Amino acid sequence: MRVAPKITLTDEERVTLQRWARGRTTPMRLVRRAQIVLLASAGRQNLDIAAELDIERTVVGRWRRRFGAQGLAGLEKDAPRGGRPADTGLARQIVTHTTQCQPPNATHWSTTSMAKALGTSPSTVSRVWRANGLKPHLTRTFKVSNDPQFVDKLIDVVGLYLDSPERALVLCVDEKSQIQALDRTQPGLPLKKGRCGTMTHDYVRHGTTTLFAALNVAEGKLIGTCLPRHRHQEFIKFLRLIDQQTPAELELHLIADNYATHKHPKVKAWLKRHARFHLHFTPTSSSWLNLVERWFREITDKRIRRGVFRSVKELVAAIDEYVAQHNADPQSFVWTAKADAILEKVRRARQVLDKMQTA
Repeated sequence: MRVAPKITLTDEERVTLQRWARGRTTPMRLVRRAQIVLLASAGRQNLDIAAELDIERTVVGRWRRRFGAQGLAGLEKDAPRGGRPADTGLARQIVTHTTQCQPPNATHWSTTSMAKALGTSPSTVSRVWRANGLKPHLTRTFKVSNDPQFVDKLIDVVGLYLDSPERALVLCVDEKSQIQALDRTQPGLPLKKGRCGTMTHDYVRHGTTTLFAALNVAEGKLIGTCLPRHRHQEFIKFLRLIDQQTPAELELHLIADNYATHKHPKVKAWLKRHARFHLHFTPTSSSWLNLVERWFREITDKRIRRGVFRSVKELVAAIDEYVAQHNADPQSFVWTAKADAILEKVRRARQVLDKMQTA
């Protein structure tokens, strides 16, 4: 008849086991193992411990023996499992094919196509992809700016974010154009337990509007207005609105993209007559430098994309209400990236692109 090994704890081991057994962030498997050993050290039999913790007696015996042989270290890691050892050669082959080869008649691999090509199972391919962080079904968009003045413009804009001029406001300005007032052809089903909300895939268009927005970097407040079009005439109207809604004694530094409207001769003439306005342009293909784009993403996700609007008037009213609620409790968008760090990332990206183009 086998007898369970007697467990005797040192003071240090007892403190550690008690901490594991009570820890809220401790993995559950380690909590259970600590409880087993603590009960065993109190002289309890395996059958009693199993009943109290509602687990199998064989589990209690396993961790009791493991602690007796290896101490605390034996509880922290699992013993290697049995079965066939992993085929590292196959794993390397899967990774190589995934990253360096393209399947015939497809743009990317699936677990099924990869398994067929290499003579293995889809579950093996899936396991190797997870272990190596590979997701062939996903892509991310990017664009490295080719603006010849990229460095100067980047340093200028980032400098405004990190070290704003005194007695001045920094405003991120842009237009969100062609916002559609879309009505659904049928009412959607509401959200309920076990089912997401629904919307019809088709819709009825009721016209469009353009949102002109200027985000105050320091306070997070927004100056916004909706206009039917986004020509230079509308941009000048918006500049007048900014002029009216900002303290007259402050200089205004406006960060904008390179859209032709912002550089129209009449816009330039208006800016000359209003000396407190200073326009700073982001590099081309670098909309991520303009913080108002992040705010546009929020209003799109939270108010516009799933909205149902039976007229442009309803759409404009919804946008105005969202802006008003945002300004009632604004939160500033803090820029943390320094120009040197961004330039280093761009340099590495260009090196990779050059290698791919010359290959």
